[in-house]
Amino acid sequence: MAVHFTFILVLFLVLIFALRYIYNVLTKPGLKVSTILNKDKPILTLSASILVEKLQNGELRSEQIVQTYIARIKAVNGFINVVVQQRFEAALDEAREVDKRLENLSESERKAVFNAKVLYGAPFTCKEAFGFKGFAQTGGLVRRRNTIASKNAVVVQKILDAGAILLAATNVSELCMWWESTNCVYGRSLNPYNTEHIVGGSSGGEAAIIAAAGSVIGIGSDIGGSIRMPAFFNGVFGHKPSPRMVSNLGQFPVNCTEAAELMLSTGPICRYAVDLTLMLKVMSSDADFKKRLESNVDIDKLKFYSIDNCGLLASKVSPELLKAQEKVCQFFGKKIGASVTKLELPLIKHAIFIWLTKMSVMGGPSFGEMLFGVSNRATGLLSCWEVLKWCVGQSDYTFPAIRLAAFESLKNVLPKSLEQNSLRNGENLRVEIEEILGEDGVLLFPSHPSTALRHNVPIFKPNNFIYTGIFNALHLPVTQVPLGLDSNGLPLGIQVVAARNNDHLTLAVAEALEREFGGWVPPSLDAIT
Repeated sequence: MAVHFTFILVLFLVLIFALRYIYNVLTKPGLKVSTILNKDKPILTLSASILVEKLQNGELRSEQIVQTYIARIKAVNGFINVVVQQRFEAALDEAREVDKRLENLSESERKAVFNAKVLYGAPFTCKEAFGFKGFAQTGGLVRRRNTIASKNAVVVQKILDAGAILLAATNVSELCMWWESTNCVYGRSLNPYNTEHIVGGSSGGEAAIIAAAGSVIGIGSDIGGSIRMPAFFNGVFGHKPSPRMVSNLGQFPVNCTEAAELMLSTGPICRYAVDLTLMLKVMSSDADFKKRLESNVDIDKLKFYSIDNCGLLASKVSPELLKAQEKVCQFFGKKIGASVTKLELPLIKHAIFIWLTKMSVMGGPSFGEMLFGVSNRATGLLSCWEVLKWCVGQSDYTFPAIRLAAFESLKNVLPKSLEQNSLRNGENLRVEIEEILGEDGVLLFPSHPSTALRHNVPIFKPNNFIYTGIFNALHLPVTQVPLGLDSNGLPLGIQVVAARNNDHLTLAVAEALEREFGGWVPPSLDAIT
C-alpha cells in the first residue's frame, strides 16, 4: 500500500512540475531586439536598391555600409542567435576594394560598373544550407559539423558575381524540414519581435536577421513554406518563385529529381518589396523570366480572389489575421477599384494530403536516410532508438526531425488508392486555380493561421505549415507580404499567389501593399508580455 501511495505521489509531483514548466514557457515575457541607432538609420533603413544607387552616386561608401551592418549584427545576434557563421574582416576588405575601384572613376565609368554589377558593394546574408566556399554546410546536422563547402552554391555565386558582399550565414531547422529553426549544432533562433516566439523555418535565421536590420537582402529556399513562413513570422518580404526559375544546386539538402525541382524553390528574402525583383533578376538564368519581371503591371486592372482557410487537419485562421486580410480586400476593392471575389474551392480541404503525397513520391533519398545517414530500411528502428535517447537528453537530433523520420517509415502501409486520389486532387486543384487566375489574376491567401507561436508549440500544430506548403505542391509563385503588427506586437501578413510564371504580378501587388500598409516595421528594445 505504501509503495502504491509513493508511486502516486511521485506521479503527482511530476505532473505538477510539468504543468508548471509548461505554464512558465507559455507565459514568460520576451524581449525585442535593440532599437536602430539614429546615426545608423540613414543606412539601415534603406533598401538595397537605394544603397546601390547611393554607392553609384558617391553619396555612400561600401565600407561604411558594410561596417554599419556588421555592427548591427553584433548588437542583435546575442539576443536572437541567428547568425551562425561570419566573415566580417573579409567583407570589410572586399568593401574597401570596391571603394578603391570607384574612387577615381568618372560618372559614366561608374555607371558602366553598376550596369554590369547591379549589387556592387551591397551586403547580403544567406541561409546556412547554401554552400559558400570555406563555410560549414551542416543543414543543422551534428554529423555534418565538419562538412565544409568546397564551392559556392549556384545562386550564391550569381549574387557574388553581381558585386554583392557576403557578411554571414544564418540558422536553419534540422535538415531544413521543420518550421522552427532549432538544431543541435547552432541551437535555437529567437524572434526579434519577441524572443519567446519562433522565427519559423527552415530559412528562419535569414528572415530574422533581415527583420532585425542586420541584413537587407538574403537567400532562402522553400519546399513547404521555408521562405514564406519565416518571412511572415518576422514581418519581411519573401518570394517563392515559379519552379526552375532559380537554380537549387549547391544547397544541402537538395533532391535533383524532376518532381523535387517542381516542389523546391530558391528565392529572395528582403526587407523592402522593391528588392525582390532586383534579387530575382540576379538569381535567375532564365531570360524569358527576367523579361517578364520587367513587365508593367496595372494593379487596378487585375482580378483579385480571396480564400481564408486551408482545409482539414490545420488550424483556423485567427481573427486578427482575418481582419488584416479583409483590410487588404477592402483596399483593392474600394481604393483601387479592382474586383475582389471570395473563392470557395472544395479541393483545398485536401491540401495536407496533396502535399504529403507529392513529397512521398518525389523520389531520391528519404528524409530518414538523409537525417541518419543509413539505408531506408533502418530508419524506422533508428527513429525509435533516437526517441529514447532524446527523452534522456542524449540524442544529436531534434524531436521534430526524429518524429518526421518515424512517420515517414510508415508511409508504405498506406493504401495505394489514397496516394492516387491525392495526386488526382492536387492536379485538379492546380488546374482549377490556374484557370481562375489566368494571366491577370492573383489570389490573396493567409500566410499562416496565427502569428509567430511560442517556442516548441509547433510540435502540437504540425500541419499548419500547409497554408504555405500547398502552393509548392501546386507549383505556383507566391509572395509573402508584411501587414504591420498585431495587438501583441507580432507581425501580420498575407500571401499573394499567381499562375505559374506570373511572378511579376505578385511582386507588383506586394509593392502596392507596402505603399498602403507600410511594409516592414522595425522591432525595438523593451520587455514585452
